[in-house]
Amino acid sequence: MLTLLTLNLQAAALPRAERILNWLNARDDHTIVITETSNGSGTAHLLDRCREAGLLVVHRPSTDGDRGCAIISRIPAATRPELTAGITLPGRAVAVTLDTDPAVTLLGIYVPSSDRAPAKITKKKAFLTSVIDAVAAIPARERRRLVLTGDYNVIHRGHTPHYPVFQAFEYAFLDQLADLGLTDVHQHLHPGVQVHSWYGRGGNGYRFDYFHTGSALAAAAISYRHLEQSRTSGLSDHDAVELILTAKPQVGSRQPA
Repeated sequence: MLTLLTLNLQAAALPRAERILNWLNARDDHTIVITETSNGSGTAHLLDRCREAGLLVVHRPSTDGDRGCAIISRIPAATRPELTAGITLPGRAVAVTLDTDPAVTLLGIYVPSSDRAPAKITKKKAFLTSVIDAVAAIPARERRRLVLTGDYNVIHRGHTPHYPVFQAFEYAFLDQLADLGLTDVHQHLHPGVQVHSWYGRGGNGYRFDYFHTGSALAAAAISYRHLEQSRTSGLSDHDAVELILTAKPQVGSRQPA
C-alpha cells in the first residue's frame, strides 16, 4: 500500500516546526505534500532535517517571500519540474513521479487565498488557470496515474454551508479537474458526506484540502480520511488529509530524524 499525506504547515516558526516533525516521525507515510511553506527558519529546519535523514525533499524557495509547497518522500522519486514550468507562482507547485508499481505522478499545489481585493482575485485566478493548463498538458496515459493534492483554497458547488464570497472561477476549477478525468477521492469514497479541513474565526468550516486521482487510480483509493489531530493539537490550522492507494512502493520506507 502507498500512503500519501498533505498538511498545511501554516508557515510554522521553529518551535512548531519541530513539533510537526515529531508528529510526522511518529507516522509512516511514504510521501508528504507540505503546503504554506515559507522562507523562514521553521520551514528550513523541517526540510533540512528530512534531507539529513536521506529523504527526498523537493522545494523551490520563493524569491519574493511568497508562501509555497514542498514534497517529502521516503521512497525514491524522479523530480518533474517540466510539469510545473507553466504554473504561475512556481514555488506553489511541485511534482514528482514516485517509484511505485504502478508509477504514480504526484502534483502538490498551494493555491493563493483571496478576498474581494482585485489584485488577490487576479493572482488566484491566474494560478488556478495555469494549474488546469498544466494538468491538461500531461499526456493522457500519465494523467490516468496522476495524484493532485494540497490546499486548493476553493470549495465545491454543493459545499455545506454555502459561502457567497466564492466566485464562478473558483467553483469552475473543480469542474475542470473532473473534465480532465480527475476524481475527488473524498466524494468518491464518501458520497454526500460533508467534511471540513479549516475553520474560520467564527467557527465556520471549509473544505480546502483535497486529493484528486486520475482514472487508473480511482479504484486504487482504499482509504481517505481527515486527521483532526493536526488542527486540534495546534500543529496547524488545517486538518491533515491521508490517502492510501493500492500502489506498491518499490523500496522500504525511512523516517526523518
